[in-house]
Amino acid sequence: MITVSDEEFATLIEDAFQTIPKAHKHAIENVAIVYADEPTLEQREKLRLRHDETLFGLYEGVPLTHRQGMTSYGPDKITIFKWPIVSSVDSMEALREQVRHTLWHEVAHYFGLNHEQIHALE
Repeated sequence: MITVSDEEFATLIEDAFQTIPKAHKHAIENVAIVYADEPTLEQREKLRLRHDETLFGLYEGVPLTHRQGMTSYGPDKITIFKWPIVSSVDSMEALREQVRHTLWHEVAHYFGLNHEQIHALE
């Protein structure tokens, strides 16, 4: 496992956001992109995660495809989980790529893609 400060991790997320294609990046509105060390107990319970499962990222909100033109929804949130990602890699290059991939995956959920569609695009 590598060591990375919170500031470095935040910078990795910012850098990853810059890799999202411009058209998609400009379509993202009212979404907080944050990081946390790990998923909360409530997040784990809501997703019915077993004790041996974890998350790299989580989108919480109403996907654009489900809004039916309504704009009165509160802010959406994408959380990138630091410790599960850092624990899964052995280099800064791998960390950078995993953060990028995780952020892209969660942004895809914001746009309404499900896991099957996301994996087909990968």
